[in-house]
Amino acid sequence: MKDSKNHLTNTLPADKAKPTTVNRRHFLGGAATLAAGLLVFPDLLAASSTKRAVTIESLFAADQRYKIAVIDLMILKRQKISALPLAKEIGADGLEIDMGGLGNRDTFESKLADPEVRREYLDKAKELNLELCSLAMTGFYAQSFAERPTYQQMVGDCIETMKQMNIKVGFLPLGVKGDLVQHPHLRPAIVERLKVVGRMAEEAGVVIGIETALDAKGDKKLLKDIGSKGIKIYFNFSNPLKEGRDLHKELRILGKDRICMIHATDEDGVWLENNTRLDMPKVKQTLDKMGWSGWLVIERSRDATNPRDVKGNFGANTRYMKSVFQA
Repeated sequence: MKDSKNHLTNTLPADKAKPTTVNRRHFLGGAATLAAGLLVFPDLLAASSTKRAVTIESLFAADQRYKIAVIDLMILKRQKISALPLAKEIGADGLEIDMGGLGNRDTFESKLADPEVRREYLDKAKELNLELCSLAMTGFYAQSFAERPTYQQMVGDCIETMKQMNIKVGFLPLGVKGDLVQHPHLRPAIVERLKVVGRMAEEAGVVIGIETALDAKGDKKLLKDIGSKGIKIYFNFSNPLKEGRDLHKELRILGKDRICMIHATDEDGVWLENNTRLDMPKVKQTLDKMGWSGWLVIERSRDATNPRDVKGNFGANTRYMKSVFQA
């Protein structure tokens, strides 16, 4: 398979969101910091309602600079609510959920179109203290975003679901049929369609993260041609690695503001901790220096000798990622 700056997304609808529970020591320390800040800067009390509220939760948001997620499709639970407790058992902070199959339909075959199903997801996520970090349109891996006539309906349904579930990032892979290296003649159509999608995303207050076959300079130029704050790059570590490009240089070329999320794994073969071409501590240093923060989503890097061991593979990779990025 191939989160905007607000990467730490609440899974509840905005009108029902509750502050995150913190322990007593952190609460008292945070409260003292907040009180001192208000004494020194009383104007904070009069902040406009359009600005972010000053809360204990916001004070501690920076403590979790990086969060780790898994993907319902890749843990073999596509559009199944049982993906949530499994993600929790694996040890993830969040879950990327999928819009369902596409095929030759006008739009995705999505269970999330049902308000009751959405409510079940949100309730279960709240119960487990698990975040729904992104909504993926993986149907476009095999379908042509440049040529399907109902692309606006497809992406529109995804964006509407994101709004209903308070998910801030959608994932749109351009896939095999939208490979701009192999099919450069599709570029004008893709750019024009992404301009439309960008306007849709901006109006909804969300971001659509695209994955392309281009290198970082190519992605940077593509974003410039699209010209929308609603379109960013959903970076995938495996893409530069398998093409022999310098992963760290690619990240620096794009810069923190063009990357909304990261699929933070390599191709299948070995676990992340055993991957000799993906130096994760060095990746963290690069991202730290860039000033990037957000969701690192575990997609692959499964042990080739036992690829269907979901708990074993994703549990090991989640533990390793947390040991690097949350230690």
